[in-house]
This record gives sequence, structure tokens and C-alpha cells, in this order.
Amino acid sequence: MMGSIEMASAPDLSVAAEVEAAPAASVPAHGRVVTVTPNPAVDVTYWVDGVKLGSSHRVPAPLNRAGGKGINVSRVAHQQGYATLAIATVGGAAGEQFRADLAASGVPHRLVEVEAQTRRTIALVDTVNGETSIFNEAGHALAAASWRALAAAVVESLDGAGVLVGSGSLPENAPADFYPALVALAHNAGIPAVIDTSGEGILAAARAGADLLKPNNHELMEAVGETDLPTAARKLMELGARRVLVSVGEEGMLAFDAADPGHYIQAKLPAPLAGNPTGAGDAAVSAAAAVLATGTGSLEDMLRAATAWSAAAVLMPGAGEISPEHPTLAEQLIVTHH
Repeated sequence: MMGSIEMASAPDLSVAAEVEAAPAASVPAHGRVVTVTPNPAVDVTYWVDGVKLGSSHRVPAPLNRAGGKGINVSRVAHQQGYATLAIATVGGAAGEQFRADLAASGVPHRLVEVEAQTRRTIALVDTVNGETSIFNEAGHALAAASWRALAAAVVESLDGAGVLVGSGSLPENAPADFYPALVALAHNAGIPAVIDTSGEGILAAARAGADLLKPNNHELMEAVGETDLPTAARKLMELGARRVLVSVGEEGMLAFDAADPGHYIQAKLPAPLAGNPTGAGDAAVSAAAAVLATGTGSLEDMLRAATAWSAAAVLMPGAGEISPEHPTLAEQLIVTHH
């Protein structure tokens, strides 16, 4: 397990970690948004004028981009002028494509070379029916030395951090305590931890005392076995989570705080937006992390920013960027207290 890898004391660095840092962004004084993506991917997005099952389709060249949830969080933060550092594993031919795209993006990053091939994800955006279908390859198992190198990269990157974000799925045979260990590292460094994952991972992160969990409504209800969203969110807070931000599709987002578990706040747009929702959740996490990094925002501030950035991501062709219309979208939000 990750906790047994002695992350804070001389980890095995037999797998090298490489740093590619762009010049620091000009931002208000606060720590960096450090993201960790243990199961990154080359995101391949196709636009199709109507998908007919069982038929051939002629499509334009796809958008190929270094992705994975944490990478997208850092991309959005960087685009909005926040200091960030994206930490991820990389391997094989797809990994070289991943590395080249991330370098070209200008997003500061630290890549841990592994033997396992970087996976791919494919998004089919049906421009006629307004639907997006996503096909996610499973991540290949990492060697124990790779996990140690990833842990070392995280430890060595916390100086100057304002928040630590762990995002996405885990590859096969991953340490069960990976996300709880990230929470512990963040708290040892005196910074908040944001975890965006699903299944047992979100429960483990809650038990570890994560400062913010960001599931969508389906992930939340499946994880806790509950059909009522407020009840499900409260179960995560009962386990130890401090705040919970839940995406609920056209109904916007709900925000919960363990300091006031009997109430929650909802933010939504007057009408849903058409576009590609692939990176909407990651944009929401980026906004929440930026608010936490400043250390000055309220739960409502976080909710407003997360909802507006999430909506603005739908207007963009690929994950990892948001429309400059996000301030206008923020002004349109309907916010209610329950």
C-alpha cells in the first residue's frame, strides 16, 4: 500500500521524475494548485454529425490532448492565471504524445516515467443529437517502484503549495490507500486536500478527512448506497469529509459543509447549455481548488466559481479549458439555500 512506501522518508527514486516548469503566473499571493493524476490519458475527441450504431462515419481529425482529471484541473487553473503544478505518470508511445502536448501547453508539470503504457480515452461528440459518448481504457498496473517515485514527486512538490488535488481513477492493482495517503500528505504540509474520484476511493478519502470531495450525483449515490442526494452527502461528512461539492447535471451543483450538515446551497443556470460536458467536472474542481488555495473564499464563493467554470467548460471543444464567458455565466446563476 502507498502508506507503506515511506513517502516522507527517502523513497526509492529508481524511476526518475522529470520537471518541466513554465514561468510562474502572475496571480494573487497564494500557494500553487498541485494536482496528482495517477492514471492519466491521451484524450482523443471526435466530432460526429450524428452517430448511427453499426454504421461507418466520416469524421474530421480528432483533438489529441494530454488529459486525465488532474491534468485538466491544472490546465484550467493555468488558463485562469493561477500558479499550478501537474504531477502524473507517463510511459510508452502514447506517453511520448502525452509529454509533447503537455510541454506545448505551457502548464508547469512533473512527469514520473513508468514502464506501463499511458492509456487513451475517446470522446465522441454527436453534434446532431447533442450527446457525448466516452470510452475510457483501463490503466495498466504500475510497478511498486513507480508508486514510490510518484509518492516522492508529490512529497518534493509540496513546498509552496496552497492545495493538493488528487483526481481520477486508479490503474489496476493500485494501492488501496493512495488517496487517503494524499490527504495525509496535504495535512502534514498544512494545506487542504481535494479528492475527485469514485467508488471505494471516495469513501476512503472521506474517512481520511479530505477537505473537499467532488463526486457527481451518480458517483455519490452509488458510493454510499443512497438515493437521496443530501442524505448521501451527509454520509460522506459523517465519515470525515469536511465539504462535499456534487454535480447534478442540468440542476447545477450542490455544496455541503460538515460545519452545518443540516443545510446546503444549490447553484444552477436558468437553462442548460449545449456543448461538450467532458471536462465540466474537472473545471469545477479547478475552481474549488483555486478558492481553497487563496484561503479566503466561503462555501458559496466556491460553489459559484465551480458552477460557472463547469458551465464554461461545456462551451469549449475539449476538456481542460473554459470559455471566457464564465464571469457572465456566474452573474446568471440562481443560488438557493436549503
